[in-house]
Amino acid sequence: MKTVAIIPAGGSGKRLGADVAKQYLLLGGLPVLVRTLIVFQKSVAVDEIILAVPAEDLASVRKQFIVPYGLTKVSAVVAGGKERQDSVRNGLAAARRPCGVVVVHDGVRPFVTGDMIARVVEAAARDGAAAIGVPAKDTIKETTDARVVTATLPRRNLWQTQTPQAFRYDLLRRAYDQAARDSFFGTDDASLVERLGAPVRLLSGAYENIKITTPEDLVIAEAFLTKQEKNAMTFLCGLGYDSHRFASGRKLVLGGVEIPFERGLAGHSDADALLHAVCDALLGLAGAGDIGRHFPDTDPAYKDISSLLLLERVGKMLADRNIRIHHIDATVLTEKPKLSPYAPLMAANIAGTLRIPETSVNIKAKTNEGMGFVGRGEGVAVEAVATGAEGGKND
Repeated sequence: MKTVAIIPAGGSGKRLGADVAKQYLLLGGLPVLVRTLIVFQKSVAVDEIILAVPAEDLASVRKQFIVPYGLTKVSAVVAGGKERQDSVRNGLAAARRPCGVVVVHDGVRPFVTGDMIARVVEAAARDGAAAIGVPAKDTIKETTDARVVTATLPRRNLWQTQTPQAFRYDLLRRAYDQAARDSFFGTDDASLVERLGAPVRLLSGAYENIKITTPEDLVIAEAFLTKQEKNAMTFLCGLGYDSHRFASGRKLVLGGVEIPFERGLAGHSDADALLHAVCDALLGLAGAGDIGRHFPDTDPAYKDISSLLLLERVGKMLADRNIRIHHIDATVLTEKPKLSPYAPLMAANIAGTLRIPETSVNIKAKTNEGMGFVGRGEGVAVEAVATGAEGGKND
């Protein structure tokens, strides 16, 4: 038996005071509704999605949201009704049989998780009905219409009910049919099932699973999203190394700086060993091999090319993979010439090319104390380390 998710998103956003309906407002660059639907698209517990939106948006929603964001599980987009309950009823009517479990979730609760969906669906399949909720934090008082307190309710058993809520299809269908006969409108789907005398299992949700209804909710949602994105970052590290021998008749270029010296470095490009090591370190962040794989010395296109151009292309590769560079540290080893006076300009070139702060680049120059090929003055060696993160936003 399949599981169908019904997502009511028929609100106008009047309480939010926005020019567009709340479900279409951008949250971290994505429409709130799209953020919600993506979670259900990825959920292995859900087979199909039925979306209910204002009647005037039926065509535009599919064109602007469903197709561009690859929401292939959306099998139907139906017109919402005057009340949320009307929207869910229209979604139920569009559900294709056989259908085992129906899970209902507010389109403007974008912080739902795959775990919440899986748990509530499993509980509904077993027990008939289940809902996500959180224990009430504040003291709840019952009042008269004149707001005079008549009772203070024991908080121990009070819960704030959220969505998703899930039900066996036949049970929810009966609950909606009975509500229609009685002209009853409940505040959530579980209340309709409760009227039939059927038990509803309450599962622990999360306080972050808010419904965006007021301007304050949107501010809170942005804060939750920032926290979520920071937690989602994967920290990365890459190591680079390069060496070139000295050659007569060549310019000495390191870090994009032409340095006065009697010899340059041998190589197919400008032989900028510093930038090549930095490129390798950055490619290491992305797990993308080394500079030779992307810019082979057998390709005439790279003959005498400025390595700053290669660095720029590597930077774009990382940006395309949503990898942000945090810091680059490099050590250049050579006996001569003295490079420390040029280190600030080298760092500025690297930072400017990668569009990162100059403080994120550190260049050191050292001799090799007369040892090895560097010590004998045969060439230059460079070691570089880069750190970064995948995902999240710039602070």
